[in-house]
Amino acid sequence: MKLASVTVDGVRRGAVVDGESITLLSSTVDDVVRGAPVVTAGVLPLSEVRLESPVHRFNRDVLCTGWNYWDHFDESAGKREGQDPVSRPLRPTFFTKGPDTVIGPSDPIAYDPSLSQKWDYEAEIAMVIGRDGRSIPEEKALDHVFGFLVANDVSQRDLQRAHGGQWLKGKSLDATMPLGPWLTTTDSVDLTGMRVQCEVNGVLLQDASSTQMAFSFAQIIAELSEGMTLRAGDVILTGTPSGVGNAREPQVFLRDGDVVVTRVSGLGELRNTVTLTDLGGR
Repeated sequence: MKLASVTVDGVRRGAVVDGESITLLSSTVDDVVRGAPVVTAGVLPLSEVRLESPVHRFNRDVLCTGWNYWDHFDESAGKREGQDPVSRPLRPTFFTKGPDTVIGPSDPIAYDPSLSQKWDYEAEIAMVIGRDGRSIPEEKALDHVFGFLVANDVSQRDLQRAHGGQWLKGKSLDATMPLGPWLTTTDSVDLTGMRVQCEVNGVLLQDASSTQMAFSFAQIIAELSEGMTLRAGDVILTGTPSGVGNAREPQVFLRDGDVVVTRVSGLGELRNTVTLTDLGGR
């Protein structure tokens, strides 16, 4: 099942996407994720609605996984401005992003060059937790996942380096993380080799398989939940593959007007335009 979020007559509603139409729900996707029943309330053509981020009610920051594709970890060696780790991490690396980063699958990506000159793209698979749990065993981890969706962890590399090497600030500028286009429930997802891609202005810059992940979806949940409760509605990003702009020679960074397409096989496609926006930079 594919669950989307739309606003109809000024009211945000969940919807089930079925081909070229959507079936409206009486509740939001956030409600359904937290256990509300799926009650239908009318049908509309998909072409007549604008899809929003499927989830809006965040329990906390967006939870993220770094360095989860070894080719991405290796491609950035020597390009982290003195902040390289000694070796590949033996366990997943976690960080967070502010929830105000989240935008919909066709919304503009905010771009303020007064804040950063190094805006980078990162195609990712995201998970949404559907059942609370703490210290979840790896073999039961996927039982706690409601579904999967596409994300782009747009990052400001100079801000990442400027604040002690931690990633929060360089990944938390408002309106910079596309998420969507819908939330595909786990029972409708083939987890064996999802293809992760990112194009900028029609040029394919990232192209990988989820089989290349260093730590699996289940391992991420097991490690992250150890002693820490994950709750229904939590969003978890699972890392980006190689091909990011900062690691390229010459480097490739996003600019005003660039069209960023992020897709994951079986989960859909995001299409966002980088748009000059005043975020209050000095």
